[in-house]
Amino acid sequence: MCTLEKTASNIFVLTLTGDNEHRLNPTLIGSILSALREAKVQATSGSVLITTSRGKFFSNGLDLAWARAAGSKPKEIERLAHMVAELISLPMPTIAAVNGHAAAGGMILALSHDYVYMKRDRGVLYMSEVDIGLTLPDYVNALLRAKIGSPSARRDVLLRGAKVRGDEAVRMGIVEGAHDNEERLSGATMRHGIQLSSRMWNGEVYKEIRKSLYPELCVVLGLGDAKVIAKL
Repeated sequence: MCTLEKTASNIFVLTLTGDNEHRLNPTLIGSILSALREAKVQATSGSVLITTSRGKFFSNGLDLAWARAAGSKPKEIERLAHMVAELISLPMPTIAAVNGHAAAGGMILALSHDYVYMKRDRGVLYMSEVDIGLTLPDYVNALLRAKIGSPSARRDVLLRGAKVRGDEAVRMGIVEGAHDNEERLSGATMRHGIQLSSRMWNGEVYKEIRKSLYPELCVVLGLGDAKVIAKL
C-alpha cells in the first residue's frame, strides 16, 4: 500500500508503506494509481510529486507469484504500463527518492519520474530479467531508451544485469545524485522539490512538454501519435 501527503510547500509525498519488499501486484499498483489520481485532482500551479518508500526496498519489482498466476490475463499485467503512463502524464514535476533496492519493476517505477536520487550505501538499481529469464515488454524498452542515454549503460543494465549503486548510477547519467543516508537523501529531494515548486509552472503545459520529450514511449503507452515516430 502507499500513502499520499501534501506539504505546505505544495509538494505531494507518495510513500510506499508496509514491511514487505513493495512488490508490484494489483493491490500496490492500484494504491499507487489511486494516489497519483488524487494528486492530479488536487494539483495547482507549482505542484510537485516525490515518491519514496519505507524499509530496505524502494520496490523489489513485480510480484512474480501473482505474475505467473496472471500469465493468461494480459489485462492484469498491463496495470504496470498504466502506472508508468500515469506518471508520464502527471501534470507536475516528479522526483523519485530511491532509499533502498529498486529492482526490475521497481527500477521502472523510479525511472518513470523526471528526476531520481539514490542512497549511496543501500540503494541499488537492477534489471533482473536477463538473470531470471524474462523478456521485456515494449513500453519498458522504450522507457529505458528514453531515460538511459548511453548505449553502453543500457547494455550493462540489460545484458549484464548490473547491480548499479548510487555513485555509479550518477556516472552513468541514470540518477541526479547519491547521498550517504536517508536524511540527506530526503533533504536533497525536498530541496529540489521546493525549487521546482517555486517556478509555479502550469502543470498541463509541463505535462505536454514532458510527453514531447519521449515520443516513442508515449506512442507505446497510448499517450501519443504514431505519426510523430514516422517523422523522426
